[in-house]
Amino acid sequence: MLTAFDNFPALLIWLPLLGALLAFFLRREGVAGRWALLSSLITFGVTVASLFFQGAQHYALTQVSYVWLPDIGSSFTLSLDGISWILCLLNAVSFPLILAFSLGSPRDRPHVFYGLMLLAQTGLNGVFLCIDALGFYFFWELALIPVYFLASLWGGERRVQAAFKFFLYTFAGSVLMLAGILWIQMRTADQSFSLASFYRANLDPAEQAWLFWAFFLAFAIKMPIFPFHTWQPDAYEQSDSPVTMVLSGVMVKMGVFALMRWLLPLFPDAFKRFDEWVILLCIVGMVYASCIAMVQDDLKRMVAYSSIAHIGLMAAAVFTVQAEAWHGVLVQMFNHGINIIGLWMVVARIEAQLGVRKISALGGLAQKAPSLAILLTVIALANIALPLTNAFVGEFLMFNGLYRHNPWYAGAAGLSIILSAVYMLNMIRNVFLGGTNTMTENFADISLRHRILLSLIVLTILFCGVHPEPMLSLVEQTSDLILKRVLTR
Repeated sequence: MLTAFDNFPALLIWLPLLGALLAFFLRREGVAGRWALLSSLITFGVTVASLFFQGAQHYALTQVSYVWLPDIGSSFTLSLDGISWILCLLNAVSFPLILAFSLGSPRDRPHVFYGLMLLAQTGLNGVFLCIDALGFYFFWELALIPVYFLASLWGGERRVQAAFKFFLYTFAGSVLMLAGILWIQMRTADQSFSLASFYRANLDPAEQAWLFWAFFLAFAIKMPIFPFHTWQPDAYEQSDSPVTMVLSGVMVKMGVFALMRWLLPLFPDAFKRFDEWVILLCIVGMVYASCIAMVQDDLKRMVAYSSIAHIGLMAAAVFTVQAEAWHGVLVQMFNHGINIIGLWMVVARIEAQLGVRKISALGGLAQKAPSLAILLTVIALANIALPLTNAFVGEFLMFNGLYRHNPWYAGAAGLSIILSAVYMLNMIRNVFLGGTNTMTENFADISLRHRILLSLIVLTILFCGVHPEPMLSLVEQTSDLILKRVLTR
């Protein structure tokens, strides 16, 4: 008989789902937000507890399976291992921060907003945990639907157009992936949708080629990487700040995760044919996005293009199939999520007080908000991977893997590091340093609640930068097993 602690993967689905369903009925002012925060904290506690109850064998597979659609060979199978755990931890850490940040903000229909937020958390955990292909697709879409409504119902004046563009891109990619899933299922020996059966599917080189691109396009759009990125800046700019944090902090990691869990192990022959093309595409996107970020005058769009560059490096590192690069990608997914949420918090507080995001209209905020300036500086330095910050470890390992694969690729990709330092330091100088102007002279420092949230992010940045070993040991075993499968097939 399963105990609650043996059933951690299922708990990480059911807890946010039940929290979401209850939130929809909490119409009293302020109640839905506080309930959503409490629900996310419970999910965080269960996520952390799952590691401790695994003990020294935290990399081992914890799996639960339920009957779902037996007539077509699909079961509701969830697996918690090193790769899925690091992404579930990111999800579990991000949502309490985002929900605590959003409390108190005036918003129509808050019970719907917070219910959809928890429903998005449910879908994201399902993507990271499910090892049944049909179930994976179900959760892939479940994560998309609430975020679409969150982006279209709350945000800027052009939010409906931006949300529709986001939905159209991602849904088109999802349809391609579904076609590929159904094709592979017909090629399995037991007509099953299980990940193990998909790994053993008998696919000839021609089949692998078109299936590779069908899956890759779905994942590339979600990340997104160049040239499938055009939905992202508009969606980030027009969405409500908490929704943008979910999109950039957690949701884009779905695509990177799917490359490692699904794409490369399923199509090793096609990967060997197309890996150089994908890496070049990623590097071009990194440099392009960094150059665009340098000339942005809108804070949101600058951070959005910065995210495209960072995700491009992760995708390129995945396709090197170097062990150290994969370790770097996994820890960087967590670290980038934390850092980008911190940047969005700062941008949101500036916009909430001043009503503008134009860098050229700001200046001298450090004189009026020293706490915000100090915290933002640490987060910005982490975003450019300064040593002793969390992003340094992941980027060093990814560039090391990229260099081992091809030194020229590493050199070209390294331009993005230089460019990221340029636009982040320019942002600090133009927004926080110098004298105040008529718009910024009455700017007030952040509240205690926001100071605590940003301080927690800064402490995480410093801890993970100084002591990265726990995360690395968590992901090494599982990622190496998947890499072995890719390289030996």
